[in-house]
Amino acid sequence: MIKVLDRLLLFLYSLAIAAASIVAIVAASGGFSEKWLMEVVADFTGDVRAVQASVIGAAIVLLLISLRLFVVSIRRDGNSSPSINQRTEHGDIRISVETVENLALKAASRTRGVKDLRARVRVSEAGLGILIRAFVEGEGSIPAMSEEMQRTVSQQVEEATGIPVAEVSVFIANVTQAPTTFKSRVE
Repeated sequence: MIKVLDRLLLFLYSLAIAAASIVAIVAASGGFSEKWLMEVVADFTGDVRAVQASVIGAAIVLLLISLRLFVVSIRRDGNSSPSINQRTEHGDIRISVETVENLALKAASRTRGVKDLRARVRVSEAGLGILIRAFVEGEGSIPAMSEEMQRTVSQQVEEATGIPVAEVSVFIANVTQAPTTFKSRVE
């Protein structure tokens, strides 16, 4: 709804500025005589002060619309996904944070005994900060699994993106029981 309102404001603003520009160009080039303009204003309103108030009101409205459009132009769009930007000799590279999260999840899933993974990526001056949230199965060593996951995620993300990984934090949310399988015996 707000985008529709902003587009409507932009349309009306453009029309008003175009009309004002045309009038200013014609008036500056001598297209209107001052006497004629005063007569038109007097015929239109009957009162010069009312015209002044109307012009001031229109100017205030245009100023408010200008400020709104200025804010919209510098505000970051919520729909665009954040990205990590790199410059190479051939041009710019933009990698979305979501892509890095998916790479981290793919690398973390290679660790044996983990499931239900989630990843979060933070970008800092030192490099990427990756948080992996996982459930572990069974009775394996949680520190060993975590270290293996940290190493794998760090290597894979750095190799795939070329961006240094400052840290990989692992949060083990819970331990789940691996489903036990029963073998049926045939006699």
